Amino acid sequence: MRLISSLFVLLWAVTVEAKPLTVCTEASPDGFDVVQYNSLTTTNASADVLFNRLIDYDAATGKLVPSLAEKWEISPDGLSYTFTLKKNVVFHSTDYFKPTRSLNADDVVFTFNRMLDSNHPWHKSAANGYPHAQTFQLPKHIKAVKKIDAQTVRFELNAPEATFSALLTMGFASIYSAEYANQLLAVGKTGDLNTKPIGTGPFVLKSYQKDSTIRFDASPNYFGNAAKIDKLIYAITPDATIRVQKLKAGECQIALSPKPQDVLAARQDKSIQVIETPAFSTAFIAFNSQHKPFDNVKVRQALNYAFDKKAYLKQVFDGTATAADGPYPPNTWSYINLEDYKYDPTKAKQLLAEAGFPNGFSTTIWIRPAGSTLNPNPRAGGELLQADLAKIGVKAELKMIEWGELIKRAKAGEHDLLFMGWSGDNGDPDNFLTPQFACSSVESGLNFARYCDPQLDKLITNGKKIADQAARARLYETAQKIIHDQALWIPLAHPIAAVLTKPNISGYKINPFSRQDFSNVIVK
Repeated sequence: MRLISSLFVLLWAVTVEAKPLTVCTEASPDGFDVVQYNSLTTTNASADVLFNRLIDYDAATGKLVPSLAEKWEISPDGLSYTFTLKKNVVFHSTDYFKPTRSLNADDVVFTFNRMLDSNHPWHKSAANGYPHAQTFQLPKHIKAVKKIDAQTVRFELNAPEATFSALLTMGFASIYSAEYANQLLAVGKTGDLNTKPIGTGPFVLKSYQKDSTIRFDASPNYFGNAAKIDKLIYAITPDATIRVQKLKAGECQIALSPKPQDVLAARQDKSIQVIETPAFSTAFIAFNSQHKPFDNVKVRQALNYAFDKKAYLKQVFDGTATAADGPYPPNTWSYINLEDYKYDPTKAKQLLAEAGFPNGFSTTIWIRPAGSTLNPNPRAGGELLQADLAKIGVKAELKMIEWGELIKRAKAGEHDLLFMGWSGDNGDPDNFLTPQFACSSVESGLNFARYCDPQLDKLITNGKKIADQAARARLYETAQKIIHDQALWIPLAHPIAAVLTKPNISGYKINPFSRQDFSNVIVK
């Protein structure tokens, strides 16, 4: 009996021992009130670690799975979605908030009504608005969010919406504490929701120093499987080369968004593990079609012909991406193989002349300072485009703008040419089409081409009303052809998502949608 007891104590000690994990990330989040923002960096620092959604998307199976909701039902007419919440889910307890109850339907109603109802007392608290809710036109589509009882909530729609369930897996659909919101509203500190977040997620925010460090503690009361690390640290390191140096020095155990050259080198380095997967994302250059001369389709087509994408892929991605010819990756249902604009400076000059610019024109190219999975070397890419445009008489000034400022100003439509990328949150094509090409997205700022076409918008809208995938695919095939023929982007690449780790790391799974889950990571 004594031997068994001693063995149990030993096993218990080994099981509960948890170590901190430091992750070298590429940028600071815009904030922690995730509904206000659309950058992946912000989602990774807030929705992925601090919050939960009603349901999640399992990238391995391609299916929706329970999260805060233990089950859900969709009415036969597709107009109502009823969710039954899990019991005994608690919000974070911190020095600035102590919850007095567990999660209930009030929290779900608050979370969504804040975004949907312009008269809601919290609606104007989001200085940046609600870009995703606006882009996907949720105020138009959702008739009501109703509390049926303490553990049941129902969404009533104005019309069937094939993508509605998938939308609820996105970061902006994270569930907030109504009790905490009431506390902040009572004392006039609604801004604290963006700096002192409260969620139900596996980690609790402890501190944040902009452009330096974010510190999280594992939540002791998490409703899911307890995190296998006791502390999570984001070491904000914009330079990809320095992220790798820190990894080798042991200053971090995981490095996100490595440069392709670092991935190739790491494959030969036994002191580093390389974890890879095809990313559900597209790198592109957006033309602001509201700025002259990019309102002219021949100008947009000319610049597509002018850019040597093969040279770009070789120098910037170096074998870690495949060429893109349209808005989303080939592994997306409804994808069609479009005839790419082949590198042809002569054709480019001809189109410019036809458009009334035989001697070219002047413009600007916007890039971010630091590299990412979708843009490993912004300056190199910008300089390649600048040089190719000069060959056809287009004088382009390269402007490097800090990431947060770049996103803000690009959403306001200030750019001419913009190096950008988009990662889907689930496997639905609409996760690309609505944010990047719907008319509603021009207003919200996510449509970086600033292009609103009634025919294209109707195809995208109608595609969300149909449950039959084959019928939806036919609409989306036509939409892709319009996007291609109108040359709204210069599609660049579908990258391979890679993460570098130390050999003593296990349990990390890379996500094709670039979402992050560190709760199952073990530091040996």
